[in-house]
Amino acid sequence: MASTTSIPVWRQVGASPFPDAERVRLETVIVGAGPVGLTLALALGRLGRRVTVLSRLDFVPAGSKAICFSKRTLDIWDRLGVGADMLAGGVVWSLGKVFWGDREEPVYEFDMLPVKDQKMPGFINLQQYHAEEVLLSALSKLENVEIRWGHEVIGIDPRADGADLKVSAAGREYAIEADWVAACDGFRSTIRSLLGLAFEGRVFEDNFLIADVKVKVPRPTERWFWFDPPFNPGRSALMHKQPDDVWRLDFQLGWDIDREACVKPENVAPFVRGLLGEGVEFTPEWYSVYTFQCRRMARFVHGRVIFAGDSAHVVSPFGARGCNGGVADAENLAWKLDLVLSGAASAALLESYNDEAITAADENIRCSSRSTDFMTPKSEVGHAFRDAVLELAHDHSFARPFVNSGRLSTPVSYPDSVLNTADGDGERWRGPAPGCPPLDGPLGSGWLLERVGNGFVVLANGWRGAAPCGATVLDVAETDEVPDLLIERWDLTPGSAYLIRPDQYVAARWRKPSAEEVDRAILRAKGRQS
Repeated sequence: MASTTSIPVWRQVGASPFPDAERVRLETVIVGAGPVGLTLALALGRLGRRVTVLSRLDFVPAGSKAICFSKRTLDIWDRLGVGADMLAGGVVWSLGKVFWGDREEPVYEFDMLPVKDQKMPGFINLQQYHAEEVLLSALSKLENVEIRWGHEVIGIDPRADGADLKVSAAGREYAIEADWVAACDGFRSTIRSLLGLAFEGRVFEDNFLIADVKVKVPRPTERWFWFDPPFNPGRSALMHKQPDDVWRLDFQLGWDIDREACVKPENVAPFVRGLLGEGVEFTPEWYSVYTFQCRRMARFVHGRVIFAGDSAHVVSPFGARGCNGGVADAENLAWKLDLVLSGAASAALLESYNDEAITAADENIRCSSRSTDFMTPKSEVGHAFRDAVLELAHDHSFARPFVNSGRLSTPVSYPDSVLNTADGDGERWRGPAPGCPPLDGPLGSGWLLERVGNGFVVLANGWRGAAPCGATVLDVAETDEVPDLLIERWDLTPGSAYLIRPDQYVAARWRKPSAEEVDRAILRAKGRQS
């Protein structure tokens, strides 16, 4: 097993026992027990699939990893039954502020939940190990999901009907004949390496210091970002509050640095005290240095081996697009793989996962690259443009959209997905289009997104058709209270209807649908043409 001595431990679990047989056949194997792999396991497990998760570690790791989870991720986790626990443990925030130089007032503010009256907030901050503990607790209640701690994949041989895995555990080796393999094993993916698959893109010539410190300071629960602050002149810095009185501090360092020297406590302390104040006492939690990268694989689906999360794509941390994008991958993949496993769809449906996940990855890479170029300009012209934008932003609203301190994660639309059914000729809409994620809103005593997911749903206002094939009908006209806000958000005029996929994305919409049109749209969304 590869060395794990440099990885900090949050909670020791202990190695799982060696299996009874040296060769076993399993339906779905997920490699990697981070948030993406655990989310995929929970999604598939709740659908009744038999899932085995392999983790090379025999502990839940600590250290500086993901902390910012977006509304879309929270919506997904809420559908999977863990949203409330994530909220209870996290620090809720929506407001971000951007500062420049030594000015005490921000030059720009933004709200991550501009559309109000939704169940989930714009963001929470929660250390990754806390999020993993919530997911592990939920998985422990599912008898059809097994996690094998300390079981490392050391070989893979793809087959037409699956893949053979060689696994090392307790100093011995055994084989798994897997029908499907989901590689959720991170940026340094063993599966990607063993298959010899390329990971291409851009590495930016800059480094950043992460300093997670424990400190009690009377600062609001907001995202604060500085360009050219006095405590890091000519560079940038970021401050985020986490649970347990831990604060995430990021400091731009430049390119030509001594990485080992940069994380020594005596070298980190001046940065921390410069931001927090000389008299503030703090306790180090974790220090590390990272380099901005925006890279991805050419394809995410390789026969029966499917990549998700950082194993498939990686972006710079500013913008919180890495883990949130990976959780979106898991949500996209789970319902499609379930349909394939149950025989309700062919394996060709998974090509839509490849296309949609690549669309999302490219959008995240594009946003992350632009953020990095704005934050760390490499030319005099770039510096002049950035400083002009910051100067104008304080007083002129037109300049504020150009301020880019890390465009934060938002759900990506799939307007060109083959699963979409196009709008009818002449139909005019203001609601979510096919390929768009949903807008939540009040419905009865609860929320819309509590009522959709896990299957195909027809959201209608006065449904008059026959029961659609393979979908349930949610008719807002039959609720006790007329949900005016929801009807307005979705432009759900009387007689209108939407088809919503199991991952809550819109697949189709009609002003006056027939049962036949709905059935055709369902078949199309399952990758089948009528």
